[in-house]
Amino acid sequence: MAAQASLVFLFDVDNTLLDNDRVTRDLREYLTAAFGEERQGRYWALFEELRSQLGYADYLGALQRYRVENLRDPHILETSNYLLSYPFEERLFPGALDLLARLRAHGQPVILSDGDVVFQPRKIARSGLWDAVESNVLIYIHKEQMLDDVAARFPARHYVMIDDKLHILGKMKAIWGERLTTVFVRQGHYAFDQRILSTAPPADLTVERIGDLDVAALVTALDLSPGSSPRRGGVTR
Repeated sequence: MAAQASLVFLFDVDNTLLDNDRVTRDLREYLTAAFGEERQGRYWALFEELRSQLGYADYLGALQRYRVENLRDPHILETSNYLLSYPFEERLFPGALDLLARLRAHGQPVILSDGDVVFQPRKIARSGLWDAVESNVLIYIHKEQMLDDVAARFPARHYVMIDDKLHILGKMKAIWGERLTTVFVRQGHYAFDQRILSTAPPADLTVERIGDLDVAALVTALDLSPGSSPRRGGVTR
């Protein structure tokens, strides 16, 4: 079993460290140019259908389903190469890698993401995030349901979860309680979804951009000095 750390920082990827909305827009434009407006719409219909079945985004799985319907279209092979060679390192939010580097002085940064077992690891590796967290990467179908596994792999006195999805933060907080400090990053379409904002509990801390997170102030507010207990709620908004 791994030795217990004082503090573990858990990071979502899509729209938290990496601008996945931009990736989606780029793919939409590529598909429209390759297949036309109607067929690119069909791809996204298959994508949403698959996501509702699996519980996560599966870009390559949707492409496989599209292929079954279009067996004679050679552009499908080009699309596969486009996805696998996409320059994810160019879609990192400003300050993302610097933040992960600074965190090592205060705790252990870990990627905690949802996704498939091919494209999501590829995205994390090509973007540079895999190396930035020294291969400490966890990818689940529903990460909020796997907190026991997270704790077993990365035991800590306290956890900080940084995510753009307020409802996921709320679910994790309901399970871990004061063991967890939640940080809501207002980036990406989920961060401005009024249905989510109106129903999910507020995070302990909210920042507008990932680069705005003041690591030193956060750690000071948590007060994890030897013999102390993390302050209730973690931080003051």
